[in-house]
Parts: sequence; C-alpha cells; structure tokens
Amino acid sequence: MLTIHVADRVFCGRDEAEAVAVDAGLIIAVGTYEAMVAARPQARVRRWPGLLMPGLRHPQAVALLEAAYHPDPREADELGTEPLTGGALAALAMDDARWGASARRGLQRLLGHGVTAVDGPFVRPVVRTAVARSGLRVRAPRNPGPRETLSLDPFVGFPLRVLIDEYLTVGGPADFAVFDVPVGELPSRALRLSGAGSCVATVLGGRLVFRRR
Repeated sequence: MLTIHVADRVFCGRDEAEAVAVDAGLIIAVGTYEAMVAARPQARVRRWPGLLMPGLRHPQAVALLEAAYHPDPREADELGTEPLTGGALAALAMDDARWGASARRGLQRLLGHGVTAVDGPFVRPVVRTAVARSGLRVRAPRNPGPRETLSLDPFVGFPLRVLIDEYLTVGGPADFAVFDVPVGELPSRALRLSGAGSCVATVLGGRLVFRRR
C-alpha cells in the first residue's frame, strides 16, 4: 500500500526532508510533506514524532540470540526482564524449544529498538529459523571492534556510523526506524543520549513491524 511516513525530520542528508513515500516495500520518494501529499493525494499518511532514519544494524546479534536468554514475561518475577548470560544462563535448562522461544522474543525486542539488520552468521538451527522468519536482514560481520557490554540497545558502545545499515535512497528497501528524540541537535548526540529505547516505530520492507503503544 502506498504510504507516506512523516516525521519532524528525515535523516537522509537533505535538511528539508520530512517525509518518505513507500510502495511495494521500496522507497519511492523522499522530500517535504507538502510536495509528497500533492503528488500522491491517495496515499495513506502515518505521522511520527522525532527523527526518521535508516534502520539500525546490530553488531552483537549472535551473542544476544545464541548466547543469551530472553525471559518470557511470565518469568519476570523469577528471572527479571533483561537478557541472561554467564552463570545465570548456565543455571537454566536450555533446549532447542527454549532457545527458539528466547530468540523470537529477542528479535521482537531488537525490532523495538529500531533494528532492521543483524550481523551473522547464526549457528543454532532454531535461532537461524527464527531470524529468517522475522524478516530481519542478515549481514556478514564487519568487525566494529569488541565491546564489553552486551546490550539490546546498539547505541551502547557503538557509534552511529557503524550502526546504519543502508541509507535511505529512492528505489532502495523501505527499512527505517523513527526515534522520538530532539531534532534540533546532531542525530548522533540525540540518539546516544536518548538510546534506542526511544524508538516509536520500525518499518521493514515497507511493513510496520513495531509501533510503540
């Protein structure tokens, strides 16, 4: 469906951009809201606060999905809500079913942080299947450097230039995220200060796969 996504600002190298038109999974136009609507009056319009930018690529996805357990919400009282690693993970009776369920929850949380691509490869078959079904793009690792902190938020320890998967271009895939951050300052600073938890929407292949309620 032809959709125009409007935000306070679009991060695409053009100061005047505030809207992205999407059709059939591709970006078909980037520009001002007025020009976009005038050219496509039949389009559905979605409005978002903050910064619309390319989807993020998470360098730590293998560790997050294959070496960490994402508790079920029903386990929160016992296990908490953050990914479990090390001794806490070793104490769990992990089997393929549990790894698969954990990966699916982890993938949903990554989408909720504006992630549209992950560095692979994935070794566990159940995790590999979960990633394939999620639609997230799998990229060859590009070695951004080791980080001691494992986090769902890719802005923890990684600069913005490492995290952008593909820039928004006409004819390119409609993979982007919207972060409710101030648009009057540098995107790298605003995103680092607010974190990826400020994500309000993630679009993958033109599909709205996450929306903050």
